Amino acid sequence: MLSSSAPPFAEGGHDPDRFVEIGSFTKVLTGTVLARMTAAGLLDLDDPVERLLNRVPAGTGITLRQLAEHTSGLPRLPPGLSRGDPYAPFDQDALSALLSRLDSLTVRPAGQAEEYSNFGYAVLGAALVAAGGRPYEELVREHVLDPLGVHEVTARPPADRRLCATGWFGRERAPWTMTGAILPAGGMWATPRATAGLLTGLLLDRTLGPPALSWQSAGPLKWHNGATRDASVFAGAFPETGRWVLVHRLGGSSDGTDEAGVEHLRKAEATT
Repeated sequence: MLSSSAPPFAEGGHDPDRFVEIGSFTKVLTGTVLARMTAAGLLDLDDPVERLLNRVPAGTGITLRQLAEHTSGLPRLPPGLSRGDPYAPFDQDALSALLSRLDSLTVRPAGQAEEYSNFGYAVLGAALVAAGGRPYEELVREHVLDPLGVHEVTARPPADRRLCATGWFGRERAPWTMTGAILPAGGMWATPRATAGLLTGLLLDRTLGPPALSWQSAGPLKWHNGATRDASVFAGAFPETGRWVLVHRLGGSSDGTDEAGVEHLRKAEATT
């Protein structure tokens, strides 16, 4: 755990300077790229997705804003996932095939209601790549990491600095394959210290402007979490008071990680 109100705390072999999966916290990076490209005039939040992805049928009504806000009407997960390593078959060819029938995959009309969607963020990431003409990781580096001065964030961490959960006999458990089309929705790795730098730079210092649409809100609390099979993260802050926390765990439930982060912030705010 890293926070504004206590010394760094790690147990069970965790290390704030080794790369860990950050799961859906990746969406904060994707949303910030969207905000920065919009501010630069490279696209518009209300652009229909088919304007950038020509395989998408005309008339879906889905905009970049709706993808970022989880109101696109797309389901939580893309169809065709596997069981053991769910996102392994979801490569760029699979995404391209789904884009061509995107109008038939929605579960409700665009803009009608919020439904958290990893699939939607995969589509959003593809649209940003098409608009920027560069791979996703390069867009993140150009629009987010370099301006913030945060660099230990990647889709492919060095093997000797990667920290994964262990299974029988202390053997490292293989992480899910998330370097394909799902990458913008949840495939990045970062050190906890770098993740804390993203949190404070984006929410408190606001170095890159107002918080992106990808952040979640609960009253004055801004937050995002993330979970893979064996890792979970909660990052949250009260921008008005400057209190913040970053909790990352290997193993255990993602709900427990969220609860630990919220409880830490609650106690920190109570002492203000």
